[in-house]
Amino acid sequence: MKSWKAKVDCCSWLGNSWMSGILNPNSSLFMLHHLQKLNLSMNDFSFSSIPSSFSQLLRLTHLDLSYSNFDGNIPSKLSWASLSLSDCSLFGEFPKNVFLLPKLQVIVLSRNDLLIGFLPEFLSRSSLRVLDLYSTNFSGKLPNSFGNLESLNLLDLHKANFFGELPNSIGNIESLSFLNLDYNQFFGAIPSSISLSFNNFNGQAPSTLGNLAKLNFISLESINLHGKIPSFLNNLTQLEYLYLSYNNFDTNLTKLREIYISRCQLKGSIPSEISRLPQLYTFDLSYNSLSGAIPSLLFTIPSLNKLSLNQNHLTAPLKFKNISSSSLWVLSLGGNVLGKMELKIFFEIKNLTYLDLSGTNLLISKRNINSTIPKFLRLWLSSCNLIEFPDFLRTQTSLLDLDLSNNKIEGKIPKWFWNVGKVALQFLNLSYNHLSGFEQPLTVLPWQTLSLLDLSSNMLQESLPIPPLSTNYFFASKNNLTGRIPSMICKVNSLKILDISDNQLIGEIPQCLGTFSSSLSILNLKRNLFKGNLPETFLEGSNLTSLDFSYNQIQGKIPRSLVKCRMLEVLNLGNNMMIGTFPFWLESLPELQILILRANGFHGPIWGPHTMLGFSKLRVFDISYNNFFGMLPLEYFETWDAMQMVHGRGNSQPEYMEDQAPYYKDSITVMNKGEEMVLVKILIIFTSIDLSNNRFHGEIPDTMGKLKNLIVLNLSNNSFTGHIPSSLGNLTELESLDLSQNKLLGEIPHQLLSLTFLAYLNLSNNQLMGLIPQGGQFWTFDNSSFEGNLGLCGPPLSRNVDIVKLQLLNQARSHLLESGSIGNR
Repeated sequence: MKSWKAKVDCCSWLGNSWMSGILNPNSSLFMLHHLQKLNLSMNDFSFSSIPSSFSQLLRLTHLDLSYSNFDGNIPSKLSWASLSLSDCSLFGEFPKNVFLLPKLQVIVLSRNDLLIGFLPEFLSRSSLRVLDLYSTNFSGKLPNSFGNLESLNLLDLHKANFFGELPNSIGNIESLSFLNLDYNQFFGAIPSSISLSFNNFNGQAPSTLGNLAKLNFISLESINLHGKIPSFLNNLTQLEYLYLSYNNFDTNLTKLREIYISRCQLKGSIPSEISRLPQLYTFDLSYNSLSGAIPSLLFTIPSLNKLSLNQNHLTAPLKFKNISSSSLWVLSLGGNVLGKMELKIFFEIKNLTYLDLSGTNLLISKRNINSTIPKFLRLWLSSCNLIEFPDFLRTQTSLLDLDLSNNKIEGKIPKWFWNVGKVALQFLNLSYNHLSGFEQPLTVLPWQTLSLLDLSSNMLQESLPIPPLSTNYFFASKNNLTGRIPSMICKVNSLKILDISDNQLIGEIPQCLGTFSSSLSILNLKRNLFKGNLPETFLEGSNLTSLDFSYNQIQGKIPRSLVKCRMLEVLNLGNNMMIGTFPFWLESLPELQILILRANGFHGPIWGPHTMLGFSKLRVFDISYNNFFGMLPLEYFETWDAMQMVHGRGNSQPEYMEDQAPYYKDSITVMNKGEEMVLVKILIIFTSIDLSNNRFHGEIPDTMGKLKNLIVLNLSNNSFTGHIPSSLGNLTELESLDLSQNKLLGEIPHQLLSLTFLAYLNLSNNQLMGLIPQGGQFWTFDNSSFEGNLGLCGPPLSRNVDIVKLQLLNQARSHLLESGSIGNR
């Protein structure tokens, strides 16, 4: 009751008052019949329904129940002028008649995802000033009568489900100051009013937008606009916020307070006229194709706090005038070729806390360290040709992020570096340098709040450093680290990604790497010298998605406790010394996409009477170079759904595994097109089956022809017999097919001519016969694809068809003579 003061409006006394419990329909609150305004927001009414007793308050005009944990349906009898129900848990259909109340001025229903509703076909002129349906399930088309809401100031339909063409009448609502239609399903040409982000409009922005003179916020992101940035924006004198990113505009900037025009394919130079915008606070032109010099006058705009010009083609060196008076605190110039610059010139900007100069050519002169250097929070100096740790870092005790990756820093990390951001540092990237070790090794690295540490791709030659106990992401791959994994690693139980691959680490893998797998998501230990068995300690509820122990000397069997890792997507045990039979139980892992058992000592069949036929999401299956044997039944591949769905080869942005994991991509080694190939990143659409160099026999199942998404198929060096299935012609995405070194008979199916992406074919050393199919990709293959099949003829082989027929007849005659079926005659 601290807010119950005589000088405070009593209508606000109940808001944010820590009240909790059910609001009952018989509450004495509903006896206040003269009540006009009621604010119960930001309390906790324990998900009680909105009582219908509110209808007893006949004089109530303003009701605010937002952020108060109400749920259920909204009473149909409403007569208020203002209704705010945001951030509740309301569901059901919103009463349509509410939109027709003549005195209604405010409707706020935002962030009620289960609330559905439809606008009336005819909206009469009303007093409605605010309509906020953000993140609701309202849907349908906007009626043509929408323009009748001539008093509307704010319209927010962001993340609703409206669709269809926008009515032109929206342009009549000249009172609008805020309009957001992002993330709906509007389409068609842009109407003569306004359209907003992430819909499917196209063309140029119409000049009639200039009629909406009261707008102070406009977002036109990602709607396929092109041409010049429209000049009518000059008419919007109240405009403070403009978002034009992800379009195809030409350069023609306008007068604004905040300008966001990133990723718009802008070309040309930055106009110096920008400096005439005395109120400009944020200027973002990142990820375009701008060239030339950065106007020095930009740094004289007194209000400019944020300047982002990164990832362009700006080339001239910076020339500053009176930069010490600049109020910049965010400056991002990375990814440009600005010529040689002295880092010290940026120290003149006293308020600077975020500086990104990645990819620029910096000169760092020796100078006295003093207190005038700004206290940076985020400093990005990646790819700046640095050869040593800059001395000015000694003063940077407040750093949150520091990126010195992709430089030429060599030698040992100096002991003074432990004090850089010692209390605050969260992100540290020293990867891709020439670091050899630590001047003062510590048992545990000192940063108390560090979340990400990247030491990968250096020349570290000592034992594995232990990251701070707060670390979530630790990368130390591609070094020369030696010795065993210290048991202290088990104390860093907040780890989500641990990648220490490509080192010289020895010994057994600690059992604890299985026991703290409830937090660990990615564990990569490949290409080391580990021996012994894998941990048997994987737990229920594990978050593990990727395990890579390949290219070690690991022995023993695959631990059955891995079946508890229900989120596992990648299991790579290739190139070890493991033994045992095929792990049928892995079929029960619902998310498994990549299974590699290549080059071990596994044996036995891969199918049995109790096989569950799982692997519905499997995309890479490599069990080559083992001792597996037996037949492949027709039904074996029936449930491999991910290989049966054709994704096609569209122009959309490629997706890779682990796209959501920071700084990490799964990589694997596969046999593709006859060569061992390292996939540094794995495309989501990449699919491969490699059963080569085993002892499988019998016919190749026709059902393999259902795996229409397959890109690589390698069945070589086995004992498969029978004909090549004609159904393989259905594998229209196939790029590599290797059936060599088997006992296949008959002709090559002409259906293989339909494999238009086939770049590698090896059918050598079988017992195939007849004419090689002519046309398509077959004309691109040489003799090596078909050699060792005495019965084959036709290009590219030079053997004559008649001679081959004679050879076949002689073979048949010899066979009959041996069997006694005919006499010598």
